[in-house]
Amino acid sequence: MPVSLRALEPEDLDVVYRIENDTALWQWGANSVPLSRYAVRQYLDSQHHDIFQDGQLRLVVESKGVAVGIADLTDFTPLHLRAEVGIVILSEHQRQGYASAAMLKLQQYAAQHLHLQSLYAYVDVNNLPAQSLFRTLGYSERGVLERWIDGQQAATLFQLLL
Repeated sequence: MPVSLRALEPEDLDVVYRIENDTALWQWGANSVPLSRYAVRQYLDSQHHDIFQDGQLRLVVESKGVAVGIADLTDFTPLHLRAEVGIVILSEHQRQGYASAAMLKLQQYAAQHLHLQSLYAYVDVNNLPAQSLFRTLGYSERGVLERWIDGQQAATLFQLLL
């Protein structure tokens, strides 16, 4: 599946707005209230697109000129050469190979350009598609963290050594 990763643009307002306001995704992020279009626009305008300055990097997953999702590097720690990864593919584009293609590009970027040595992700123990994705990409299960998501749900910690 041909995909590219690119920086957020003002034109991505609708995609980011949709993802940030999807209540089913709130358990995975820091957001627990709806965001207005104005707040998302301010976020887009305030991004430096510099992982060293922002501590995170949010990229649009694009295929044939269409935004199909978002890939993130967060909790970037240059001293320890690691970052957390995250990916959201819009529902109508899921199960078409976009997530794995995008994650491979994100891993390559992290290794070649940021010189990271470790990527990790926390995955709900009940999210079998995400667990399968990370296993397929070569991530190892490093343990289960109890009450990790919403203070109730367990999460599996996956790690990839680059």
